[in-house]
Order: sequence, then C-alpha cells, then structure tokens
Amino acid sequence: MAWSGKFRKIDDNRWEISKEHMPCMRTDAVIFSNESMLDSIMDDNSPQQVANVACLPGIVGRSLAMPDIHFGYGFPIGGVAAVDADSGSISPGGIGFDINCGVRTIRTNLTLDDIKGKKADLIDALYKNVPSGLGSKGLTRVDMNVINDILSEGSRWAVENGFGWEKDLDVTEECGTMTTADPTTVSDKAKKRGIPQLGSLGSGNHFLELDVVDEIFDEDVARSFGLEKGQITVTVHCGSRGCGHQIATDYLMTMEQYIRDNKVSLPDRQLACAPLDTDIGERYFKAMSCGANFAWANRQMITHWIRESFETVMGCSAESMGIEVLYDVAHNIAKKERHDVDGKSMDVLVHRKGATRAFAAGRPEITMRYRDIGQPVIIPGDMCTGTYILVGRPGSMKETFGSSCHGAGRVMSRKKAISSITADSIRARMSGDDIYLRNGSDEGLVEEAPQAYKDVSQVVSVVCDAGLTGKVARMRPIGVIKG
Repeated sequence: MAWSGKFRKIDDNRWEISKEHMPCMRTDAVIFSNESMLDSIMDDNSPQQVANVACLPGIVGRSLAMPDIHFGYGFPIGGVAAVDADSGSISPGGIGFDINCGVRTIRTNLTLDDIKGKKADLIDALYKNVPSGLGSKGLTRVDMNVINDILSEGSRWAVENGFGWEKDLDVTEECGTMTTADPTTVSDKAKKRGIPQLGSLGSGNHFLELDVVDEIFDEDVARSFGLEKGQITVTVHCGSRGCGHQIATDYLMTMEQYIRDNKVSLPDRQLACAPLDTDIGERYFKAMSCGANFAWANRQMITHWIRESFETVMGCSAESMGIEVLYDVAHNIAKKERHDVDGKSMDVLVHRKGATRAFAAGRPEITMRYRDIGQPVIIPGDMCTGTYILVGRPGSMKETFGSSCHGAGRVMSRKKAISSITADSIRARMSGDDIYLRNGSDEGLVEEAPQAYKDVSQVVSVVCDAGLTGKVARMRPIGVIKG
C-alpha cells in the first residue's frame, strides 16, 4: 500500500511530515532522502510508520528515518527515535527481531597480487569454517551455564576463550559488551535457540565478503583507519540469530498485554512498548543487552575463524598478514546516551533500527584510536556493489542523535524478487564482475538479489550531503558468501 500523505521539502536531502498529519503525533517526522528515491519510499507506506513512531510515549526531538528506509515491524527499517531516559518508553519494534544485527570490517596488509590464484581457495575455506544458511549451527558447543556468561560478557567472553585478540575489543562498539545485560531476563527458549547457533552467519541478508579497497575519498581519515587503495578486506554482516529473535518475540507478547491492560493508545499495535521505569521495560532493556552481547560474541568468533582460514590458505600467521578489526558497528539496538535536545542536554534512550551510530569526533564513547577523527561507519550495499566506509560528522550529533544509515535498504520485497529473478541470472552477473560466489539455497540468493536493493551510492550521498557523515573509502567485492 502506497503512502498518500504529504511531505514538506526542507531541502534536497530532508523531507518533513508535520505532526498535524495525525492527532496522536507528539512531534514532527523527518525522512532523509533525495527526490529520486522518494517514490520508492512512498510505495511501501514506510513514511506512515515514521509518523506512527512520532506517537511513541516519551519521544523527544523528531521521529527520523534514514535514506535506506523501508517497511518493517512497528518502526520502519532505517528508523531512529529517542525517548526521555527517565519517563520514555522502550519498544522492541524500534530495535527489531535480529538484535544487534551489525557489520564488522576486517583489514589486512594483503593486496590482490598477494592472493592471486588463491581467491577461490580463500572463499571456499571461509565457507567451510564460517557456517551459513538457514538454521546453520556454529562449530563450538556450549551449555546453559556458558550461554549465561556469553549473554553477560559478549565479545569479552569470546576473546578470553581464545576467539580473537584483546585489541579487537577496542574497535568494537561498546567494546563488545553492554554491561546492562542480565541473563535472568532471557527465557530458556531464547538461550536454547542461541546455543547451537553461536559462531554462525545465518541466512537472509547476512553475508561474508572478501573485498578490495578500490577508492579513497579522504586520504587523511583513510590513513587513520588503516585503509589504502588495493588493500584486501573482509566484511561480515550478521546478528544474534535465534537468541535475539526469541528475546524480541517474548517481550513483544508481554508488551502487547501491557498496552492492553494499561489502555495505552498507539496507532499500531506493533509499536507495543513499556516505560523504562517499569519492571517490564527494565527487563526488556536488560534482555536486549544480552541479545546484543550474543551478536558481538558471534561476530568475534567468526573473526577468529576468518583469521584461521587465511592462515590455512596463505601459509602465514594472521599477525604477519595484519588481519585486524577496523571497526564493528551495531544496527538494531537501543542505547542510553546523552544528547542535546532543543538546546538542552539530556539523557535519552536512542532506538536505532536499521541505523548505525555515527558519532562525531570528541565523543567519549568512541575508542581512543578514532576519538579525534570520528567513529567509523560501515555501509554495505548489495552483493555486487560492495561497502562504503564513512566517518561520523557533527551534523549527526545535531540532527539524528548521532545516527546514520546502515546499508542500501530494500526496494523490492523478497516475494517479488523470488517471482521475477532467477539464481542463474545472479550467478552470471557476479561471474561477469569476477565475483566468486558461494551460497546455500537458491531461494535465499534470489531474495537478496542486487536489484532488490537501492543504489547504495545514492543512499551514502544523502547522509554525506546532509552532513551526517563523511565519505572515506569504498570497497568492491571479489568474493561473497551468502546463506
């Protein structure tokens, strides 16, 4: 269903939905987009979801959407909203089912010449060592006692148990651990779903890419990030698997009952929420933190197996090949942060659903390595396009609670992709682009077809032209693993 409401054009990259659009709106809504993408945004009715979010109890500032916006559960994917940390509400629909679905970029000191004749071997080794696909299971077995440690400690648990290096934590958002986690708030069902999947990629839009840096836009920042043209990198996109999905499912059911019992008026039941200062609100935040920690442990373990795969194929140590984490960002998450709202500094809970934190230089949350530069922001495109590395800019702190887009964003439903695209056509296109592909099911491949996504270069241009981020580098894929 297409959206039939009205926008007010603020400028070439910003479009406002006035709070007069619906009586329940507590604030205006703003969508970041250029004019050429606006029709596709309106086609799936996601602007109505941005307006609905403006009705969330305790919302401060404006309801926001990034240019990769598309229709989601409750919040649009690409949605950002902050609520008062004392009196506002937390909504699982504003975080998503795949809690801390995120992206990690790993750099190396290798070049295309270094891996000449070994590209396929590298992808084959990664495909073998990093389990992918629907229902995929990890290579490590843990029990209920250990899963509690993982939910509490995240990446820290992984590193302390031999899956990676201590310095990996310094370049992971939150150092890979949300200290607000409490495993007692997570159901046994969620834990049992997570246990066999720890250390696996999964399916859907999750992927692992072997890339080469093919363009540098900002030499100084790229140098600070350890990037240079011709360099081999690896990009990993995955999340909290069944554990995070079950956490979201459990608390959505509880919050739907809460809004019925307390007669909370919302324009969409998928926005089910509870005040942060209630038992259910507090318990969900702690459980969500556990889901985020599971995802960070998951990506940390995958990083370990990436290093082992390179060592096996290249015959050198990971240290000698400089296989280091550039940065790891979360997409689907809620964070307690301090921001300026209408000229007043206040503590808020920022919901980011399909949106990336993009803090500008100086914020204490940024690792010391990048604090004087700004936070790295990783924006993957479709499987034929590759990934952009951006850097947080002051505009994000002023307008979006330090947030930016998270990827290209869908422009075609999975159902439509399956009915109109063939797996063979995707393979032919990727082969023509000299991209070596390993995938599980053909249906999963078709659902994630390149033409199902927006042009990531346009999405990136919007957030950069709007002053939220700055362009640093672009990496093109030479090998792709899909579930």
